[in-house]
Amino acid sequence: MDKRLYQLAQQVGEALKSRALILVTAESCTGGWIGEAVTMVAGSSYWFERGFITYTNIAKREMLGVKTDTLERLGAVSEQTVKEMVAGALVASHAQVAVAVSGVAGPGGGTPEKPVGTVCLAWALKNGEPTAETRHFAGDREAVRRQAVERALAGVLELIR
Repeated sequence: MDKRLYQLAQQVGEALKSRALILVTAESCTGGWIGEAVTMVAGSSYWFERGFITYTNIAKREMLGVKTDTLERLGAVSEQTVKEMVAGALVASHAQVAVAVSGVAGPGGGTPEKPVGTVCLAWALKNGEPTAETRHFAGDREAVRRQAVERALAGVLELIR
């Protein structure tokens, strides 16, 4: 078990539970790892409702309502895309807090504009404006994905505190 991710997920759970809030995740490059991290914590069913793993653009459109125009103009790895992912996750769930991640984990798939390690993350409260950021994580595929999960969880804490 990854102690750091477990502790972070535990903190997220305590913060959500104390505020009677429920979390939903919308993941692409992390492939469900945020959901795995939060469900490592016993009792997470009190504060984690569901996760969407939307690895393809089709899934992002069909499950989360990401606009075709956004994906065509900006690509899956963009702040606008992850903002639409969190908004869609909140609409398609009973949660009040959402996090979304989309990125280039590698080893291939990078471009000069979006090199390997580029990850876009977004967070939102129900009926609130989403916030997003772009990070550049170093390391191999697993390292990039792990850092994205850690940042996603830390961002949930920042949002609700």
